[in-house]
Amino acid sequence: MTTVPKRRPAPRAGWWARTPKAPYLFILPYLLIFLTFWAWPIISSFLMSFKDSRLGATAPFGLANWSRLVQDEFFRTALRNTLVIMIIQVPLMLSLATVLAVALNSKLLRAAGWFRFAFFAPLVVGTVAYSAVFRLLFNTDFGMVNRALTGIGLPPVDWLNQSGPAMTVLVLAMTWRWTGYNAIILLAGLQGISEDVYEAASIDGATPTQQFWKITLPLLRPSLLFCLVLSVIGTLQLFTEPALITNSGPGNATMTLGTYLYQQGFRSFNFGYASAIAYTVAAIAAIFSVVQLRLFGRDE
Repeated sequence: MTTVPKRRPAPRAGWWARTPKAPYLFILPYLLIFLTFWAWPIISSFLMSFKDSRLGATAPFGLANWSRLVQDEFFRTALRNTLVIMIIQVPLMLSLATVLAVALNSKLLRAAGWFRFAFFAPLVVGTVAYSAVFRLLFNTDFGMVNRALTGIGLPPVDWLNQSGPAMTVLVLAMTWRWTGYNAIILLAGLQGISEDVYEAASIDGATPTQQFWKITLPLLRPSLLFCLVLSVIGTLQLFTEPALITNSGPGNATMTLGTYLYQQGFRSFNFGYASAIAYTVAAIAAIFSVVQLRLFGRDE
């Protein structure tokens, strides 16, 4: 009696053979664009931070740019100015945005939609245009602000040629532009709070002030944290306002990390050192974000 040999099972197809190809073909154009214009520049600039780009492609790798960063007085000045703006402007802006969001969420407000658009409108204005307007408003000789001051008997202020007033102009400009934007985000968070919570608090005898501190702010914390993280990152990248309103002056009194990076990269053409500055800014932003998430993002 002869035995029929058993057939061996066909080898199982690999993961790629079993995977449908159509989805990958659809996202292939985006992946190519992403790799070409996003991923590769990030990797290339990181490698460039270890070279003196002014010596050309044959420049050796080293830590000269990073060691210079530690000793650079101008970098420390730019970092200090940026932190001063952030410490003053971000809390001021978020405080005003919170008050504005509560006002816009009030049932007593008429034409709420119009007011929301009006406070959001500054964001629609181009940064170059609004920077030029603020530079004209605070002009020492013919600016509207100094005319208003002299009109009420106060002396004019040399806003753009003194360090303190120049920093004040930057803080005011950024607050004017971004307060409405953050208020709309906080307004969305307010509208997500159930009215039942406030009704229960009213029944228990809580005043409107107590409701704000004990209910509104705690429940608004995720939206506030979101605005805080974005505002800190945006301030660390600040460039347009100090470049166009104060020209980083007087001296270097309003020079920020963004303007110093621009000077090194596109005026001195030292792209290697500019890349080191850029990655330092990214690291600082990441540290601030992690600290904020750990401190304010914890669940009660």
